[in-house]
Parts: sequence; structure tokens; C-alpha cells
Amino acid sequence: MQFYTRQHKFYCGIDLHARKMYVCILDAGGNIRVHQNIKTEPEAFLRVITPFREDIVVTVECIFTWYWLADLCQKEGIPFVLGHALYMKAIHGGKTKNDKIDSHKIAVLLRGGMIPMAYVYPKKMRATRDLLRRRNHLMRKRAELFAHIQNTNTQYNLSDSFGCIAKPQNRNGIVEQFEHPAVQKSMAVDLELIRTYDVILTDLERTIIKLANHHDPVSYALLQSIHGVGRILGLVMLYEIEDIDRFPRVQDFVSYSRLVKCSHESNGKKCGTNGNKIGNAHLKWAFSEAAILFLKGNDPAKRYFDRIIHKHGKAKALSILAHKLGRAVYFMLKNKESFDQEKFLR
Repeated sequence: MQFYTRQHKFYCGIDLHARKMYVCILDAGGNIRVHQNIKTEPEAFLRVITPFREDIVVTVECIFTWYWLADLCQKEGIPFVLGHALYMKAIHGGKTKNDKIDSHKIAVLLRGGMIPMAYVYPKKMRATRDLLRRRNHLMRKRAELFAHIQNTNTQYNLSDSFGCIAKPQNRNGIVEQFEHPAVQKSMAVDLELIRTYDVILTDLERTIIKLANHHDPVSYALLQSIHGVGRILGLVMLYEIEDIDRFPRVQDFVSYSRLVKCSHESNGKKCGTNGNKIGNAHLKWAFSEAAILFLKGNDPAKRYFDRIIHKHGKAKALSILAHKLGRAVYFMLKNKESFDQEKFLR
């Protein structure tokens, strides 16, 4: 975790909400110069910081409302720091909490060089990345419907398995296999929703491919050289990574991708693991998905995977494969080299 340690004359901490924002401005000596609740409007914010514009830095926690403020600061030439919300929660936790106290604590952390920095994702790629995340959300909802149909099959102990109902041709006759009209209606609703999702997602993926034009085409082609990584999965990886050079080491990258566990130690003794929610959940999903698809129709990879299963079990073997793919992607993008399966499986 990196901390913002640059020195300024004034430090602005903001507890940001959708309609209101509590602004606290400290000088270099730690004295409060401004501490007030204002409307979440660009004009109000600029009016408050006008007397301190000569040398001020602004920081907010990384919550969903930060986009407009980061873009405004960039436009106005004001240094902006995005604070990592989970790390900041651990640092400035206290007995009493309200917006006024929080804004002051954020400003104090900024002045003391203790603001843990999150990445300010560039504006030009932000909307497409969010659309990719929305697509993944809808895909999970569709998968829940598939799971409900299969679970209902098990619930009523039907003799025939439905097979892979992700393929439309395998969905015929599912409703008729249940006797009770209420269960039939439940299955019919699930299937109708799945058909709707199929249409929406097909159109959405076409739109994403059309709009995704601010990424590095070389890196995109390199990611697709991995067996099983197609256009959409490659875009998810690329838009979540954005720039591989922001990770100095491969360890930083796999940690950000949630592909390793964070151990806690004290006095030479291990106290378990923690911090599982710190990192990029979308990259975690992407590499887990890539590990599954990498094995599909890939006999050398299956033989390699069987050896890992024999040693660690299936669940851990998939985690190991996802971690290994994450490391491979890091060096592929760093060195601009395509995926070498023979070297990967060696």
C-alpha cells in the first residue's frame, strides 16, 4: 500500500455524499481554516477552496461518488488523492462517527502522509469498464436462474438430468417434466427470463466490443493468445488492469487481483489470514474464469491440472492455476510477449 507523502500549504479532506459534502481544510500547521457542510456541486466546492488554490491537495474516500470530483480537480489543475476506503477505515476508526469528524480525520491523515492511495482510473476508459462490470452482473443473475432450475431438478429427484441448459437446445421439455402446475410455472418464468437475458447480453457484448476503443490493441491481442480467453474476457482483464506499469512487481499485481492470501503474523506466530476484500474482485473473477476455460479442450493443460489435483485437491488446484495465469499475464503485458503454453506448463 502506497501513502501520499507530498507536502502542501493546505490539505482538504472531504466526506463525500450524493447531495452533501463536509469539507475540512487544514494549513501546514494543522490549524482548521474551513470546516463546513456544503452542497455536492462543483461551484460550491470551487468557491470554498478559492482562497487556498495556490497550493492545496484534495482527498476523498474511494466510494461510488468520486468520479465527478476527480474529473473536476484534473480540469482545474488541483492535485487529487483517492483514499482506499478499507485501509482508511482501519486507520481512522473511532468511538464517535459523523461527517464533520470524518472530514477532519481525512484531512489530518492527508497532512500526516497517512492516506492510503487507491488508483484514480482514467476518465476515457471508465465508462466502458463500468459497462463491462454491468455485463458481468447480468451474467451472474442469468447463472442464478440456471442454478435454480438444476436445484429444482434435484429437489424433486427427477430421473433425467437436464444437462447443460446454457445451450438453448437442451431447454426443451424442462417444464413438462414437473407434475405440479406451480412448479411448472416457476420453471417457465426462469426459462423466459433466461431467454430475455440472452437477447440483452448478446446486444450488450456487441456494444461493448464496438465502444471499447481506448485500450492498447497489442495488450488485447496478447491476452487473447491464452487458450480460452476470448474477446469479452480479454476486455474485462484489460480494462480492470488498465496499465500494467502501475504494478512495480508481480507480487503487487497478484495481490491486487486477490489471487493470494494475506497472512497475519505477530511475534513470529501466524494468526491466520485477512484482507480478502481488499483488491479487485473483477480481476479475481476474470482469472478464475480463465482457469476454467483454459482447461476446456486443452489436453496438455488437463494433464498438468491432474497432477496439481493429485497433490492439492481440485479446489486449491483451480486457485493455483488462476494464480499462475495471473503471473503469466503480468509478464506477458510487461514484456509484450504472447502466451507460451509449453513454457507455462513446464
